[in-house]
Amino acid sequence: MTYQITTSTTVSQDGIALFDQDKYHLQTGEQPHTGDDGLLIRSVNLHDTPLNPELLTIGRAGVGVNNIPLEKAVDQGVVVFNAPGANANGVKELVFAALVIGARPLMAGNAWVNHLKGQDIDVQVEAGKKAYVGTELLGKQLGVIGLGHVGGRVANGASSLAFGMHVVGYDPYIEVDTAWNLSHHIHHADTIEEVLRDSDYVTLHVPLTGETKEMINAQRIAMMKPGSVLLNFARDDVIDEQAILAALDRGQLRGYVTDFASPKLLHHPKVTVFPHIGGSTTAAETNSAKMVVQTMKNYLETGNIRNSVTFPDCVMQFAAPLRLTLIHKNVPNMVGRMTAILANYDLNIVNMMNRSQGDYAYTMIDLDHVAEKRLQRIATKLEQIENVIRVRVIEQPKR
Repeated sequence: MTYQITTSTTVSQDGIALFDQDKYHLQTGEQPHTGDDGLLIRSVNLHDTPLNPELLTIGRAGVGVNNIPLEKAVDQGVVVFNAPGANANGVKELVFAALVIGARPLMAGNAWVNHLKGQDIDVQVEAGKKAYVGTELLGKQLGVIGLGHVGGRVANGASSLAFGMHVVGYDPYIEVDTAWNLSHHIHHADTIEEVLRDSDYVTLHVPLTGETKEMINAQRIAMMKPGSVLLNFARDDVIDEQAILAALDRGQLRGYVTDFASPKLLHHPKVTVFPHIGGSTTAAETNSAKMVVQTMKNYLETGNIRNSVTFPDCVMQFAAPLRLTLIHKNVPNMVGRMTAILANYDLNIVNMMNRSQGDYAYTMIDLDHVAEKRLQRIATKLEQIENVIRVRVIEQPKR
């Protein structure tokens, strides 16, 4: 079987090259075409784009998926993948640069030097450099809110001998693998308030959810150590922008460094804004493309799901001749209705897995060999079950 894939021009060619030419027909564009099985993008906005009925998967070669209409996709049975952690090192390194910028007025010093004129620049520099005295990070406390792919690396790096900071971390949803990889030097706080109270620097690394929206607001800023610096490399909406500016103006905060620009933040003397470049490194773009292409291929060829933002991980060894995959609503007795149909055809289920996430669920059923016409009748029966959105029949990949 050959799969039709449309790829965006901005996706790394190193990732696109992983699509095997004998299995995938590639075309370059910004939107899916009729008959496409997959769409691979970076920043293309799909919210106003109709998704064709044949589309099986969308891959986002990056982390954020706010450019993808997730509800529309899942309603049509389209599995959306991203690349969590692929750009984590690039973001981590920018956060370290931001910490240094928060400690020393490098940007202001550079701007001042570039405006000097005359033949006695060295004299002017020596006379004026006292205006750009900063502090050091050694021995200061860094509060890390969110200890995922990026936050965990920032916490480990800051607590190392290279930086020598005292690190306090908070993450009520920390994953087991992440926890194992954290340095024993990191103190784990029980509340956000504990992090804010004594930290000289606070850096945010949380996803945007209903719980985290404007989590750093006027009330919480008032708890922060006077003269502290706030870094935001998570999402723009996790902070109350007006509260940040008010805290900077009254001196509660000494500085704010962020990767998210807005009209209110620009030109404020205590704000440093980057143009959303946390993951903008060649390595990160390559890693993101490779990761998402591998997950797309795995889904198309085996039905296995990993790193989807719309469905839970569902991975099962493909050891039978055939596999049925069903995307359906997460309502009672769905699996029973599926297996009842298979029982009516006197079929043996070799293996089976069902996973749910919110209102939707995903089921994989492995079967022994079934004649093609009979298999098609079974797939049609399954499609007719109420609340079933999509049924696929996948043959075991040839080794």
